[in-house]
Amino acid sequence: MEPLQPGARTAANWGHTRFHASYMAADLCRIFSSLLWIISLVSCSRTRIYPPNEVTLLDTRTVPGELKWAASPSEGGWEEVSIMDEKNIPIRTYQVCNVLEPSQNNWLRTDWIPRSGAQRVYVEVKFTLRDCNSLPGVTGTCKETFNLYYHESNEDRESYIKESSFIKVDTVAADESFTQVDVGDRIMKLNTEVRDVKVTTRKGFYLAFQDVGACIALVSVRVFFKTCPLTIRNLATFPDTVTGADTSSLVEVRGSCVNQSEERDEPKMYCGADGEWLVPIGGCLCSTGYEEKGGACKGKGCDRNTSP
Repeated sequence: MEPLQPGARTAANWGHTRFHASYMAADLCRIFSSLLWIISLVSCSRTRIYPPNEVTLLDTRTVPGELKWAASPSEGGWEEVSIMDEKNIPIRTYQVCNVLEPSQNNWLRTDWIPRSGAQRVYVEVKFTLRDCNSLPGVTGTCKETFNLYYHESNEDRESYIKESSFIKVDTVAADESFTQVDVGDRIMKLNTEVRDVKVTTRKGFYLAFQDVGACIALVSVRVFFKTCPLTIRNLATFPDTVTGADTSSLVEVRGSCVNQSEERDEPKMYCGADGEWLVPIGGCLCSTGYEEKGGACKGKGCDRNTSP
């Protein structure tokens, strides 16, 4: 689909509107143009550096080609829009703006996401949302929230959206919504919301976004899980460890003594839900003839830069 450009006629797209059709079509054109302008502005900072204890399962800003997520209805609801950033790299986004009609129920579902050993995943959504009060004639039909759902599955080729199989995660609201004045003043109001979901019963899962009448653009979606990274504590090595399923989980991990060391007391630590190591217990001691230097055991009398 070609993104709507400033000044484009959108009456055909909104021909079903039963009131103020011509006036609102022109206004909706301005809305979509506003969304596209904000998306292009966001794209100017594409490079994203994530914490080392976060493992990304999906990042729409790095997916090559179109996303082609499943949408219901297939027409008139969520639409994929591709625009080019300043480096002529396409950005894949989804937007919907059916603010004129009541009882909207527009679903958008991601492709299957393998959980890769994760037990709890985090969903980061960056989006823009239009202020309903800035739109004339939409009282009672325009919304400023959307709903996030998930569905665990072993099947990576589910062809249609079965709404009843999805479990609601949360209703997501915008901290900030934008108006036409914001666009005119080149003020960007990008929302970032993160939700976490326990996924333990299947090999993977789907996410779904339900629109109930908002004017919204999903700028990016990132799904990740957390680990406690490999570390050495008290001369014991603790491996990279996936965090537990619950927000209060503490995963007990046994450490292994580094080379040329022996166990003093069983080395243990706990991997917390936030990806931080907690409560070190026990540890190892350097073997006879070796001494601790920089978290390793080296031969006594050896040069600092010489391996034993």
